[in-house]
Amino acid sequence: MPTSRSAEEPSSRRRPGVGTDPVRNSAVAEREVEETFLDVIDEGRRRLSRRTWPLLATGMVGGIDVGTGVLGLLLVEDATGNTLLAGLAFSIGFIALTLARSELFTEDFLIPVSTVIARQARLRMLLRLWVGTLATNLVGGWIFTWFIIQGFPQLKPVAIKSGAFYVNLGYGLRAFSLAVLGGAVITLMTWMQHGTKHMGTRLVPAVTAGFLLGGGKLNHAIVNSLLMFAALHSHAPFGYLDYAKTAGFAAIGNIVGGVGLVTVLRVLQVPHKVKEERENPALGVPIGDRRRVDGDAAEGS
Repeated sequence: MPTSRSAEEPSSRRRPGVGTDPVRNSAVAEREVEETFLDVIDEGRRRLSRRTWPLLATGMVGGIDVGTGVLGLLLVEDATGNTLLAGLAFSIGFIALTLARSELFTEDFLIPVSTVIARQARLRMLLRLWVGTLATNLVGGWIFTWFIIQGFPQLKPVAIKSGAFYVNLGYGLRAFSLAVLGGAVITLMTWMQHGTKHMGTRLVPAVTAGFLLGGGKLNHAIVNSLLMFAALHSHAPFGYLDYAKTAGFAAIGNIVGGVGLVTVLRVLQVPHKVKEERENPALGVPIGDRRRVDGDAAEGS
């Protein structure tokens, strides 16, 4: 009578059964996803722990870096009238973000949010990062686009056209859908970049995301802000109130796309790792935890 394959093989060589728990058997674990998730948590702890001035400076240069992409987009669109080629030129800004280690407000949907979910940071730290990065992205972008228009006054017509596109979108389903897509694309780019250690490979998602955002005219809060700033510097037919409402609406859609469609689902891919992290929260995260960040107890202080 023939014996079964499992009976012939040593237990160490048997394939795991259907529904095997990855916690108990690493053979069925999503190793690459788990490693990326843990790298994201470590990166999030670093970002959320930054002092105020480094945080603000990083946000400022992030706005300037994306401004280089806006310059490329306007130059190419002015010269060719081709939106797709202009979108490819816009990817210069995301290459700069990657190589210069700066960041955008919308890049902080994946990394710090995952860190807070894993109880390795507190919610107030996330809000501080979001507010600081958003404000300085906009300041840096406003300044840089002013210099673009002063240096290239011939770009004023195309700048007005590009900026007015987002204002004319309004606040309907199309504008919201483009904003959701914009948030999802930038957050996916962040996840893909943390899935590799090779800097050259990290440029691939930077270029593809930049192309989709610029060429597809996705409703991204920072990108559309810089294009609207360029238009406002060129005496656009809309004002700063119109800009603020347009960018604010885009930011809501970006959060839905980035946090809801990408971050939460990526976290749900590795629930056991999330559980492990939550069972070992960082110092000071649990309410009432008075341990100091250096690991010494704060008792008696």
